[in-house]
Amino acid sequence: MIKSINYLQGNIGYYDRGEGDVIILLHGYLESSEVWENFIPGLAESFRVISIDLPGHGRSGLFGDNHSMDFMADTVMAVMNNEGIEKAMLIGHSMGGYVSLAFIEKYPSRIYAYCLFHSHPFADTDEIIANRKREKRVVESGKKDVIYPVNIPRMFADCNTEKYYKEMEHHKEIASEISADGIIVALNGMISRPSRIKVLEKGDVPLLMILGKHDNYIPFGEVRDNIKLPFNAEIIVLEKSGHLGFVEEKEKSQEAVISFYNKHLK
Repeated sequence: MIKSINYLQGNIGYYDRGEGDVIILLHGYLESSEVWENFIPGLAESFRVISIDLPGHGRSGLFGDNHSMDFMADTVMAVMNNEGIEKAMLIGHSMGGYVSLAFIEKYPSRIYAYCLFHSHPFADTDEIIANRKREKRVVESGKKDVIYPVNIPRMFADCNTEKYYKEMEHHKEIASEISADGIIVALNGMISRPSRIKVLEKGDVPLLMILGKHDNYIPFGEVRDNIKLPFNAEIIVLEKSGHLGFVEEKEKSQEAVISFYNKHLK
């Protein structure tokens, strides 16, 4: 079911499917809730699944010139409050993982578990900030359509670009619908976000990390080796995936989420 709520001077759109304990899906940069469309059915058999269009993406509006991770977390809370959801499990892909960590720092009592899906708790390095600022300049010059044809193929493992050609083209279509302003405010938000390694390592909330062995954006080894996982955390490495394990290894990813829930929360 397609839904939306009024938020400040704009709106937040989301999809609501299934019944049971709630899982909230948060997409990444150059994405919308539509990227989850083939991942949701396997979860909706056992859970109520809500996939949110983060501000500036999909059917959600723009709010100012910097969509910080904290602000996006507030919009997730607004959806939960509107739906009367007391607690949920967050699954955040890439930028959505940054939003999940911001949410946990602000509202830990409202989350019973979370999954960082091809994501991490670190602030941007100087090199990444320089790359994001370069992308901003390209978009500001009116050339946003040169960004996603480069970025989207890199989200797939190099060995998977031919196998998932149709999915790659679909992800390009999703990215093409994001406005220039939506891209810029998301980049501003990611650049300005702080490290939340202490939030992760404190372990207030059970954590599942899903990483791709062939991720071109987030090297799994660097993430794995620079985090002290708390006692209630697990890490899964998808051997045949890049940055889009919910596409490249959909069934294995679904099984990892369900198994984690059954082990830690059921």
